[in-house]
Amino acid sequence: MPPPLRNAGRLGAGLVIATIAWVGSSGNRLGAENPAAAAAPAVPVVWTLDQVTSVGGLVPTVLGAPRVTEGEHAVHLNGVDDGLVLSVNPLAGLREFTIEILLEPEAGGRAEQRFFHVEDDAGSRVLLEIRMCSDGQWALDTFMLSGKSGLALLDRSKLHPAGRWYWVALRYDGRRMTHYVNGQQELEGRVDFAPMQAGRTSLGVRLNRISWFKGALGEVRLHGTALDAAALQ
Repeated sequence: MPPPLRNAGRLGAGLVIATIAWVGSSGNRLGAENPAAAAAPAVPVVWTLDQVTSVGGLVPTVLGAPRVTEGEHAVHLNGVDDGLVLSVNPLAGLREFTIEILLEPEAGGRAEQRFFHVEDDAGSRVLLEIRMCSDGQWALDTFMLSGKSGLALLDRSKLHPAGRWYWVALRYDGRRMTHYVNGQQELEGRVDFAPMQAGRTSLGVRLNRISWFKGALGEVRLHGTALDAAALQ
């Protein structure tokens, strides 16, 4: 795995695509069958994904057979049925936050892939996703929903080659959400997002077990503040 990347370069303007609030494709609230969620861990949180039996001291529900390559601190997911589910919402109670994730998307996966999904018992959710193209390039897609206020950020012209490591980040400052790839701003927009309640988190798949991610996840960092761009990995 490469060392963390820091880039304090100029931020680019982006295209903002707003969406209407929605529910999962199953038509049901994802929290309906949740067991009692654990209390949110204190932020900042660093989850080093070098094993599947423990994530930050939490025991995940393991879906499929994700694997850790010897000598590489990352969990590899097959894009079909591999994932991890945690009975905790690390964003609970936060009015602002930053999510940073180290990942390596692989070519050949599904067009829509979710690699981070947190949702509370009231249905509020935050997702980080990719849209994979047939030529092996991908675009970052982020989504936030709170009550009837929701926003998706996606620009399919901002493409990145698969098969490389990237730091992606989603930042919310209490008014605006912004997402970044390797410290470079791509998109931003206004969304009203109330502090979340207890809930669950999934890695490598959406909580209702669709849109599986193909590639590797190395680390997840969750901060209780909206980090400046220069402080991002």
